[in-house]
Amino acid sequence: MKLNNGIQLTWLGHSTFKIEFEGQTFLIDPWITGNPSCPDTLKTFDKLNAILITHGHADHIGDAVDLAKQHSPTVVGMVEISNWLGGKGVENAIGMNKGGTVSINGLNATMVTANHSSSFTEDDGTISLSRGYKIYHAGDTNVFGDMRIIGEIYQPDLALLPIGDHFTMGPREAAYAAQLLNVPAIVPIHYGTFPLLTGHRTHCAS
Repeated sequence: MKLNNGIQLTWLGHSTFKIEFEGQTFLIDPWITGNPSCPDTLKTFDKLNAILITHGHADHIGDAVDLAKQHSPTVVGMVEISNWLGGKGVENAIGMNKGGTVSINGLNATMVTANHSSSFTEDDGTISLSRGYKIYHAGDTNVFGDMRIIGEIYQPDLALLPIGDHFTMGPREAAYAAQLLNVPAIVPIHYGTFPLLTGHRTHCAS
Protein backbone atom coordinates (compact mmCIF):
# COMPACT_ATOMS: atom_id res chain seq x y z
CA MET A 1 0.00 0.00 0.00
CA LYS A 2 1.56 3.27 -1.15
CA LEU A 3 0.85 6.09 1.30
CA ASN A 4 1.65 9.80 1.28
CA ASN A 5 5.17 11.15 1.81
CA GLY A 6 6.73 8.18 0.01
CA ILE A 7 5.73 5.64 2.67
CA GLN A 8 5.14 2.03 1.58
CA LEU A 9 3.08 -0.06 4.02
CA THR A 10 3.00 -3.87 3.65
CA TRP A 11 0.86 -6.19 5.77
CA LEU A 12 2.76 -9.38 6.68
CA GLY A 13 -0.28 -11.05 8.21
CA HIS A 14 -1.84 -10.91 11.67
CA SER A 15 -0.57 -7.64 13.22
CA THR A 16 2.83 -7.48 11.52
CA PHE A 17 3.63 -4.61 9.16
CA LYS A 18 6.64 -3.49 7.17
CA ILE A 19 7.10 0.24 6.62
CA GLU A 20 9.52 1.46 3.96
CA PHE A 21 10.56 5.04 3.25
CA GLU A 22 13.72 6.71 1.95
CA GLY A 23 15.56 3.40 1.76
CA GLN A 24 14.73 2.44 5.34
CA THR A 25 12.76 -0.56 6.58
CA PHE A 26 10.80 -0.65 9.84
CA LEU A 27 8.82 -3.59 11.28
CA ILE A 28 5.87 -3.37 13.65
CA ASP A 29 5.13 -6.43 15.83
CA PRO A 30 7.63 -8.74 14.09
CA TRP A 31 5.95 -12.14 14.31
CA ILE A 32 7.39 -13.93 11.27
CA THR A 33 8.34 -17.48 12.30
CA GLY A 34 5.22 -19.58 12.78
CA ASN A 35 2.91 -16.86 11.50
CA PRO A 36 0.59 -18.75 9.10
CA SER A 37 -0.64 -15.49 7.59
CA CYS A 38 2.82 -14.26 6.56
CA PRO A 39 3.68 -15.12 2.93
CA ASP A 40 6.94 -17.03 2.54
CA THR A 41 8.17 -14.42 0.05
CA LEU A 42 8.01 -11.73 2.77
CA LYS A 43 9.72 -13.61 5.60
CA THR A 44 13.27 -12.40 4.95
CA PHE A 45 14.71 -8.90 5.03
CA ASP A 46 17.79 -7.39 3.44
CA LYS A 47 18.01 -4.91 6.29
CA LEU A 48 16.01 -3.57 9.22
CA ASN A 49 16.49 -0.07 10.59
CA ALA A 50 13.94 -0.29 13.38
CA ILE A 51 11.52 -2.67 15.10
CA LEU A 52 8.47 -1.33 16.95
CA ILE A 53 6.61 -3.51 19.46
CA THR A 54 3.10 -2.71 20.70
CA HIS A 55 3.13 -5.20 23.60
CA GLY A 56 4.70 -8.37 24.92
CA HIS A 57 2.45 -11.18 23.73
CA ALA A 58 4.25 -13.83 21.67
CA ASP A 59 2.32 -13.11 18.48
CA HIS A 60 3.56 -9.49 18.60
CA ILE A 61 7.06 -9.56 20.06
CA GLY A 62 7.63 -12.62 17.86
CA ASP A 63 11.06 -12.70 16.22
CA ALA A 64 12.27 -9.43 17.74
CA VAL A 65 15.30 -10.96 19.46
CA ASP A 66 16.55 -12.94 16.46
CA LEU A 67 15.92 -10.13 13.98
CA ALA A 68 17.59 -7.59 16.26
CA LYS A 69 20.71 -9.72 16.56
CA GLN A 70 20.78 -10.30 12.81
CA HIS A 71 20.22 -6.72 11.61
CA SER A 72 21.11 -4.49 14.62
CA PRO A 73 18.08 -2.19 14.29
CA THR A 74 16.78 0.25 16.87
CA VAL A 75 14.09 -1.61 18.86
CA VAL A 76 11.33 0.42 20.48
CA GLY A 77 8.79 -0.80 23.03
CA MET A 78 7.50 -0.35 26.56
CA VAL A 79 10.32 0.04 29.07
CA GLU A 80 9.67 -3.42 30.57
CA ILE A 81 9.92 -4.99 27.12
CA SER A 82 13.10 -3.03 26.39
CA ASN A 83 14.67 -4.27 29.62
CA TRP A 84 13.70 -7.85 28.78
CA LEU A 85 15.20 -7.52 25.30
CA GLY A 86 18.41 -6.13 26.76
CA GLY A 87 18.60 -9.18 28.99
CA LYS A 88 18.39 -11.33 25.85
CA GLY A 89 21.41 -9.56 24.38
CA VAL A 90 19.58 -7.09 22.17
CA GLU A 91 21.48 -3.84 21.67
CA ASN A 92 19.89 -0.50 20.77
CA ALA A 93 16.65 -1.23 22.64
CA ILE A 94 14.81 1.97 23.56
CA GLY A 95 12.29 1.77 26.38
CA MET A 96 9.43 4.23 26.51
CA ASN A 97 6.01 4.60 28.08
CA LYS A 98 2.55 5.89 27.29
CA GLY A 99 2.54 9.49 26.12
CA GLY A 100 6.22 9.42 25.22
CA THR A 101 7.62 10.02 21.73
CA VAL A 102 10.93 8.93 20.23
CA SER A 103 12.35 9.95 16.85
CA ILE A 104 13.91 7.20 14.75
CA ASN A 105 15.61 8.23 11.51
CA GLY A 106 12.99 10.83 10.65
CA LEU A 107 9.94 8.94 11.93
CA ASN A 108 8.28 9.85 15.23
CA ALA A 109 6.83 6.99 17.29
CA THR A 110 4.46 7.77 20.15
CA MET A 111 3.27 5.18 22.67
CA VAL A 112 -0.40 5.57 23.51
CA THR A 113 -2.62 3.67 25.90
CA ALA A 114 -4.67 0.59 25.06
CA ASN A 115 -7.15 -1.74 26.72
CA HIS A 116 -5.49 -5.17 26.68
CA SER A 117 -3.14 -7.34 28.73
CA SER A 118 0.55 -8.04 28.17
CA SER A 119 3.04 -10.75 29.08
CA PHE A 120 5.00 -8.14 31.01
CA THR A 121 4.13 -6.11 34.10
CA GLU A 122 2.59 -3.16 32.27
CA ASP A 123 -0.65 -3.19 30.31
CA ASP A 124 -0.66 -3.11 26.54
CA GLY A 125 0.39 -0.01 24.65
CA THR A 126 -0.17 0.95 21.06
CA ILE A 127 1.92 3.00 18.67
CA SER A 128 1.14 6.13 16.70
CA LEU A 129 3.62 6.88 13.91
CA SER A 130 4.07 10.23 12.23
CA ARG A 131 6.10 11.38 9.27
CA GLY A 132 3.66 13.88 7.89
CA TYR A 133 1.30 10.94 7.28
CA LYS A 134 0.11 9.54 10.62
CA ILE A 135 -0.53 5.83 11.29
CA TYR A 136 -2.17 4.44 14.43
CA HIS A 137 -1.38 0.77 15.14
CA ALA A 138 -3.90 -0.38 17.74
CA GLY A 139 -2.13 -3.60 18.76
CA ASP A 140 -4.65 -5.92 20.42
CA THR A 141 -6.80 -3.29 22.06
CA ASN A 142 -10.48 -3.36 22.81
CA VAL A 143 -12.46 -0.23 22.02
CA PHE A 144 -12.34 2.35 24.85
CA GLY A 145 -13.60 5.89 25.28
CA ASP A 146 -10.19 7.59 25.26
CA MET A 147 -9.77 6.66 21.61
CA ARG A 148 -11.57 9.95 21.06
CA ILE A 149 -8.68 11.72 22.80
CA ILE A 150 -6.15 9.80 20.69
CA GLY A 151 -8.01 10.95 17.60
CA GLU A 152 -8.15 14.56 18.76
CA ILE A 153 -4.49 14.79 19.75
CA TYR A 154 -2.77 12.70 17.08
CA GLN A 155 -5.31 12.93 14.23
CA PRO A 156 -4.29 9.70 12.47
CA ASP A 157 -4.71 9.42 8.71
CA LEU A 158 -4.86 5.61 8.90
CA ALA A 159 -5.77 3.23 11.73
CA LEU A 160 -4.69 -0.42 11.85
CA LEU A 161 -7.46 -1.97 13.96
CA PRO A 162 -7.81 -5.56 15.24
CA ILE A 163 -11.12 -7.19 14.32
CA GLY A 164 -10.63 -10.90 15.07
CA ASP A 165 -12.70 -10.99 18.28
CA HIS A 166 -12.02 -13.40 21.20
CA PHE A 167 -8.60 -11.90 22.11
CA THR A 168 -9.31 -8.41 20.73
CA MET A 169 -12.29 -6.36 19.73
CA GLY A 170 -14.44 -7.66 16.90
CA PRO A 171 -15.71 -5.90 13.76
CA ARG A 172 -18.57 -4.09 15.53
CA GLU A 173 -16.26 -2.63 18.17
CA ALA A 174 -13.63 -1.77 15.56
CA ALA A 175 -16.21 0.15 13.54
CA TYR A 176 -17.10 2.14 16.65
CA ALA A 177 -13.39 2.68 17.38
CA ALA A 178 -13.00 4.19 13.92
CA GLN A 179 -15.78 6.63 14.75
CA LEU A 180 -14.15 7.60 18.04
CA LEU A 181 -10.81 8.13 16.31
CA ASN A 182 -12.50 10.09 13.51
CA VAL A 183 -10.03 8.44 11.15
CA PRO A 184 -10.61 8.58 7.37
CA ALA A 185 -9.26 5.09 6.61
CA ILE A 186 -8.72 1.80 8.45
CA VAL A 187 -6.96 -1.49 7.74
CA PRO A 188 -8.41 -4.52 9.60
CA ILE A 189 -5.75 -6.66 11.32
CA HIS A 190 -5.43 -9.60 13.74
CA TYR A 191 -8.05 -11.82 12.10
CA GLY A 192 -8.17 -15.18 10.35
CA THR A 193 -4.87 -16.38 11.80
CA PHE A 194 -6.44 -18.95 14.14
CA PRO A 195 -9.91 -20.57 14.15
CA LEU A 196 -10.79 -18.62 17.31
CA LEU A 197 -10.45 -15.32 15.44
CA THR A 198 -13.85 -15.33 13.79
CA GLY A 199 -14.07 -11.66 12.88
CA HIS A 200 -13.43 -10.86 9.22
CA ARG A 201 -12.90 -7.71 7.20
CA THR A 202 -16.14 -8.35 5.30
CA HIS A 203 -18.01 -7.95 8.61
CA CYS A 204 -16.70 -4.40 9.05
CA ALA A 205 -18.80 -3.03 6.22
CA SER A 206 -21.98 -4.34 7.83
